[in-house]
Amino acid sequence: MIATAALPKRYSLDEYRLLEESAEVRHEFHDGEVVPMTGGTVDHAAIISSLMYLFNACLKGTGFRVYGGELRVWIPEHNRGVYPDLSVFKGRPVLNGGRRDEVLNPCLLVEVLSSSTEAFDRGTKFRFYRSLPSFQDYVLVSQTEPLIEHYHRDETERWSYMTYQGLEASLVLPMGNGDIPLAEVYQGIEFTEAL
Repeated sequence: MIATAALPKRYSLDEYRLLEESAEVRHEFHDGEVVPMTGGTVDHAAIISSLMYLFNACLKGTGFRVYGGELRVWIPEHNRGVYPDLSVFKGRPVLNGGRRDEVLNPCLLVEVLSSSTEAFDRGTKFRFYRSLPSFQDYVLVSQTEPLIEHYHRDETERWSYMTYQGLEASLVLPMGNGDIPLAEVYQGIEFTEAL
């Protein structure tokens, strides 16, 4: 008799939410599959910390609010619950069914790229995010070089793309009160020279 590998358990949304309420590590929900979130590097954490501070300063007094990676974004069209590194909302977040841990209406999402998540963040995850009507801006931040990529959806539903590269460059947010200098995003980060 040939042994077959056990199939991974599929979870109902209620089972996932119950698991997530008591879990020591976060998990994303991918249409029944529960995917653990791996830990990040020191540089990843430092970049997110800098971005949180800089986004808050840039958006002060604008009616936009920044949240960290603990807030789950629910994507109804794809039955997904995911944790972007940063989320920005115009006004108050719309809660999913009154749940205080799931939101539906981010206008800007930030992902700090890592070798294990970059392809997913650029491809499938971006496609999922685009199904959210409120979603207008996607910011991808490199850990390996001073590089930020910014996708913006305009009123005609077209996406434009901007690259900000080098420590002298600054990210321009369409809803902000100023620019975000890459030198400040990457403060304290030591880049290794490419071979």
